[in-house]
Amino acid sequence: MSELTTVARPYAKAAFDYAVEANAIDTWLEMLVFAAEVSQNETIANYLSGGMGTEQVQTLFLNVCGEQLNEQGQNFIKVMAENERLLVLPQVVSQFVELKADLEKEISVDVTSAKKLKVAEVKTLSAALEKRLARKVKLNCTVDATIVSGLVIKAGDMVIDGSVRGKLNRLAATLQS
Repeated sequence: MSELTTVARPYAKAAFDYAVEANAIDTWLEMLVFAAEVSQNETIANYLSGGMGTEQVQTLFLNVCGEQLNEQGQNFIKVMAENERLLVLPQVVSQFVELKADLEKEISVDVTSAKKLKVAEVKTLSAALEKRLARKVKLNCTVDATIVSGLVIKAGDMVIDGSVRGKLNRLAATLQS
């Protein structure tokens, strides 16, 4: 998976830089999402991973995408096809979305709690995280009774485990060492 991410990164960056320059981030996101869906179609994926020539793959892919891609989007797909990278389009979309969120100073935060959080608790938590992360925060709240009590917060690479289950696990590890 990380190999695909590494392959997709320069394409996502190039598409994002062009989209920012052209002031068309949302248009590019729509085109990339559509192209990624096409690349994940079972029939198309078989053609992409088969022995078809570059020109045939380009023609097939662009015919399927039709008018969903503008001229620049078609050129982007042609370059990816020439380099046999159309199968990494889903990862390109994922990284494009991350770049967009970074530009807009947004971050998606996963919050797991033992019980459903009240509206006031969500607002307080959101405000505290926005202050700490210096970004606009979008909370994705889930409930998992196995954490017993407290919260587990994941924002990018940062994980804050304030759950009783996490504390018990850390205590057990300390006692065993």
